[in-house]
Amino acid sequence: MPSSTAQNVGASFSHERMLAARERSWAALTDIASRILPGMTEPEAGEIAKDRLAAAGMQRIWHPSIIRFGPNTLKTFRQRSAPDTRLGEDDIFFIDLGPVFDGHEGDVGDTFVMGHDAQMKACAQAARDLFDITARRWREGVTGADLYAFADDQARAMGWRLNHATKGHRVGDYPHAVHKAGNLGDFDATPVPGLWILEIQIAHPDRAIGAFYEDLLIA
Repeated sequence: MPSSTAQNVGASFSHERMLAARERSWAALTDIASRILPGMTEPEAGEIAKDRLAAAGMQRIWHPSIIRFGPNTLKTFRQRSAPDTRLGEDDIFFIDLGPVFDGHEGDVGDTFVMGHDAQMKACAQAARDLFDITARRWREGVTGADLYAFADDQARAMGWRLNHATKGHRVGDYPHAVHKAGNLGDFDATPVPGLWILEIQIAHPDRAIGAFYEDLLIA
């Protein structure tokens, strides 16, 4: 792309408040994950997320909380989950939160495993590892498009499939959408620190499970 406004911020933007929103979002995600139990449905988990984000002092959401169980972990943000999915005793799930704290947008996501399935645990960890590897590449100074090409190569080398529909995006002082930034994976300039979310979603090569991890790219 990018548009001329892709990395603009509003008059109220504060780097320190962006980092604080990130920290508060991660704390809320950890709290929510600890309360999700086998037998729950995704809507039930969503109610937990709503209640715990309110308790954390969230002003509003800028995107709805997404919680996926089992095979639904292969679904992208805009795809609908298979209905009536319940979390099993040995199962995998991820949480994707988009709260606003103090006028600044948080966006965090991670994957968790119930039970002792080694492949599920490996999948969840691989998403985190691929995020770290890709973030290190970003710090070397590459475009957003090159960053996701790198992530794809690395995912293949690790034995996983990258979901190409999940491409990362802007955040900032709410609402970042006024800057019309588009996807990180289509961005043809170097993303600056503290404004872009790197999203990693992978699929197991053989099983109907996936994993998700996202965080703010910071120096």
